[in-house]
Amino acid sequence: MNDLIDTTEMYLRTIYDLEEEGVVPLRARIAERLEQSGPTVSQTVARMERDGLLTVAEDRHLELTKAGRARAISVMRKHRLAERLLVDVIGLEWEHVHNEACRWEHVMSEAVERKLVKLLGGPTTSPYGNPIPGLDELGVDHVEPPADGDLQRVDEIARNGGGRAIICRIAEHVQLDPDLMCELKDVGVVPGAEVEIVSVVGPNKPIEVRGANGSTELPVGIAHAVMVRPK
Repeated sequence: MNDLIDTTEMYLRTIYDLEEEGVVPLRARIAERLEQSGPTVSQTVARMERDGLLTVAEDRHLELTKAGRARAISVMRKHRLAERLLVDVIGLEWEHVHNEACRWEHVMSEAVERKLVKLLGGPTTSPYGNPIPGLDELGVDHVEPPADGDLQRVDEIARNGGGRAIICRIAEHVQLDPDLMCELKDVGVVPGAEVEIVSVVGPNKPIEVRGANGSTELPVGIAHAVMVRPK
């Protein structure tokens, strides 16, 4: 990680990411996401536990404490506001926005966040459809909670016969790969777009998603991280 990356905040945000994706937050998952060794992750998690930011449950999954969750929400809010600025104002290419926002999230002040909310017209989601958490802490009123009840994951739809759906959210995990993000954009698998999800039999087969401009095959782990609203 470079000098602009706060290791503790990256761990907190990664745990938050995993929770959003419905993946049990384990040290092994953090090692995969951040490309760090097992011993390094274990040492960092132990330090964060001593600092009161998380606890390790009996089944070894990681749980954020109240203080840890508050800080994770703050980092994610900064990250997604930065993404909106980079897309809506600066015009940075869609596939490069996530990695750039990972730098901004650690240096942005709350005063800048408030200015950004006004400048951007009060956004409630990132350019990838993910809800911006903790906006109430910036004095934003009447923020409607995201309607998650009718959303499904691409892999779930594929295993249940497939069908047409509207892309709603592309998780942080997917955004780490600029080449994949380019491919999704090129074939039309972007938030708000209607796609066809092809039925698949078997737990580990790639899932074909057909957009307006072509199709792509997603590994199961990636398909699980893309949420849609069935038509």
